[in-house]
Amino acid sequence: MSEIIPLRPALPKSDTFWAVLASQGKRTVIANIYMTQKEAEADRQWRVGQVSAYSVFLRTEKQDVPVYRIEKIKRADLPRNWRPLPALGMLRGRLI
Repeated sequence: MSEIIPLRPALPKSDTFWAVLASQGKRTVIANIYMTQKEAEADRQWRVGQVSAYSVFLRTEKQDVPVYRIEKIKRADLPRNWRPLPALGMLRGRLI
């Protein structure tokens, strides 16, 4: 295979979603979106667990700890190039 095709999950066919928002300092981004509040809450709890598991690392790196919350948002509020955010965002070289 000579070409790498990035997989991007398809957005649900709805105008409103439950979003998991990640805040670090003054910056807030949409971490992921879900159709139900229950799914969003489960993801938020998982993300909080990941942050607590890496709390020592975050303190040694002098990083602000991300804070997660859920909110209802509209499709129009999603940034054009939005992608789901890893729990700690470390795959991108920064948390958020």
